[in-house]
Amino acid sequence: MKLIGSKTEQEFREQLVKSNKSLFEEQEKNGLLSTIKRHFPNMKTAYIIRWILEQGEDIYKVLIDDNLITEIELSRYDQSIKPIVKTISISKYKQGLSKNKQIKLAVAIDLAQKDIENKK
Repeated sequence: MKLIGSKTEQEFREQLVKSNKSLFEEQEKNGLLSTIKRHFPNMKTAYIIRWILEQGEDIYKVLIDDNLITEIELSRYDQSIKPIVKTISISKYKQGLSKNKQIKLAVAIDLAQKDIENKK
């Protein structure tokens, strides 16, 4: 999907930049970040593209670098419960996504590519 600089894209960009900053800087996201680092030790950047609050757990869909989606389920109350981590290709993740979610993913990929380029 080609980005055109729309208002929707800008709103997603702002949300995603906040999610990235939160993931890497906020203490409360330590469990998520450590899980990502453990499963993807060569990760350069990550963006939370979806966060679902369930009764006892949080489910995150996270873009890892610019080429992989991971779904991570973390217990909210018991840190001794091992996180559930599933990996999905971007092409498979895109299947059935609404237009808005496709735009959000495209913006996240764009941001990740810029992050990776800046870290070279």
